Amino acid sequence: MASRTLSSSSSSSATKGKLSSLFTHPLRNSSQNSKPPQEIAVGVSPPPPKSSLSADAEDRARFTLFLGKKCKTGDFTVDEALRHFDRMISIRPAPPASSFGVLLGALAKKKHYSAVISLGRKLQFTGLLSDCFVLNVLLTCFCNERRVKDAFAALGAIFRRDYCPDILAYNQLLKALCLKHKIGEGVALFKKMVRLGCRPTVVTYGTLISGLCQNGNTSTALKLHEEMLTSNGEDSAVCKPNIVCYGAIIDGLCKDGLLEEASKIFMEMKDNGISPNLVVYNTLICGSCRMGRYKEATDLLNEMVDQRIEPNIITFNSLLNVLYKLGKFKEAESMLKLMIETGVGPSIVTYNRIMDGLCSAGKVGEARELLAHLMNKGGLVDEVSFDVLINGYCNQGSMEEAMYMYKKMIDNGVKPTKVTFSTLMLGFFRKGRVVDARKLFSEMRRHEVEPDSYTFNILLDGLCKNNLLSDALDLFHSKDCNGKTNVTTFNCLIDGLCKVGNLKAAWDLFHMLQQDGLAPNVFTYSILIDGLCRQGQVKEANELFVKMEENGCAPDVVTFNTLMRAFYQNHEALKVIELLQKMAGKNIRPDATTASIVFYLLSKNKNYHEYLTLLPAFPS
Repeated sequence: MASRTLSSSSSSSATKGKLSSLFTHPLRNSSQNSKPPQEIAVGVSPPPPKSSLSADAEDRARFTLFLGKKCKTGDFTVDEALRHFDRMISIRPAPPASSFGVLLGALAKKKHYSAVISLGRKLQFTGLLSDCFVLNVLLTCFCNERRVKDAFAALGAIFRRDYCPDILAYNQLLKALCLKHKIGEGVALFKKMVRLGCRPTVVTYGTLISGLCQNGNTSTALKLHEEMLTSNGEDSAVCKPNIVCYGAIIDGLCKDGLLEEASKIFMEMKDNGISPNLVVYNTLICGSCRMGRYKEATDLLNEMVDQRIEPNIITFNSLLNVLYKLGKFKEAESMLKLMIETGVGPSIVTYNRIMDGLCSAGKVGEARELLAHLMNKGGLVDEVSFDVLINGYCNQGSMEEAMYMYKKMIDNGVKPTKVTFSTLMLGFFRKGRVVDARKLFSEMRRHEVEPDSYTFNILLDGLCKNNLLSDALDLFHSKDCNGKTNVTTFNCLIDGLCKVGNLKAAWDLFHMLQQDGLAPNVFTYSILIDGLCRQGQVKEANELFVKMEENGCAPDVVTFNTLMRAFYQNHEALKVIELLQKMAGKNIRPDATTASIVFYLLSKNKNYHEYLTLLPAFPS
């Protein structure tokens, strides 16, 4: 009777499907029994024969030795671990939960995540899954397998058993969410853990800062960075930014084109006693090269060499790329020779950078000749080689040549990528060829290429700029866009709505952006300020400008120019002067647009002498 009871309980458990559902509805003892199943089994069943007791004792001795020795050293196979696990769950009384934790933890250390998850399922079926450490190990394995939903189910199981998840569990969840680009959920989890009294460590901050920067939310990352610098330990951990935090923010700022801000963070990093490594130097050198600032790039190169950090192929590739873009072909040849002399041989990446530089200098024909030369010599070419030339032709508006290179790419057995399709779509949208762009978007799935947020942003922006705003909004609200939106997505649509004068819908999207856990960036604010100014709502635009700074988002020269132009058109000259002074105070360099606003202000105003004396001096 007792054995029948246990068998029935086990089979009913086995009917449960997903492990996450088992976490959601943990096994409970039947209310019809006054004692737990294990107690019934022990109380009713006759005592086992002596030979059985002896076998159990031998098994117990074997797995105890396995746990104490092999699990600590990692010197075991998966099959060996599985055999010991089966022995452990079959003997009675069952070993303590900590023993299962040791075995599963050892498997997890060897990165056998799927095996750990499978064993966790068995523990759940047998009612032995109760130890907090085991649940934490399972959570980590789910995260490493990017099974975020199951990881949260494991977190729920920890809470339901009145355990407190440790910081390692939270860090793993944050990392998994960031890798899945679910940055809004990551920010929400971070706030929840702090609210529950779990203090973030430098790893927590570094994970979230990196995720934010990789998803275009550098302004929110900067707030976290500031929080670390000013932390007093009352509401959060006393931990200062490390090289990972600094490196992520510098990378994010460089990708946003905010080189001055990146340089300031770089100087702050050094002032705080953290020595830059090769990755940080390469990030700034790449950022400088991307902005065409070759002198700043070579200054950084000299600095890193002085610090006895040897440049690598990434360093040289960035420098070669900018030299070709600037038309400094002799200097590029010298740099290529220096690269070879230092033992860093040119790779396909190097040649791709050279072709990219030639295309940027308007020498697409020479780049194409280099590609043909590499192919004729049997040299390795990849998808980037073709993407560079496709981009070169798209930038020239030669879409037929771009499509020829696309077809040649496929004919040579090179699979097109997201970049290939995104570049061609962008080229077609620029020419107003919406049908061709949409056709390419549909063609992506035929080549088994899944569109990402960048591709969707190009499609949405292209639709908006070609007066198909309703189509763009329909796509945005469709399930195809789920999980593939970021700040840039919202910026495209807000810009489109502002341009057609639909400020209410633009504001709705602005609030939705924040509800999704994203932070508006300088482009978001600049777009909305411009939209308000176009509608004559200059006062509201100025209020948003003030709020922008209060929220920790620094305005750039475009933001200032937009508001100054509106004040000038509103005949509020002193407001223009006030903004110019604020610009100078923030060390923001004026551009040609700024100069034209000042010129018209002085030339069309009788009080120009007075205003001339109020103009600030800008940094050179």
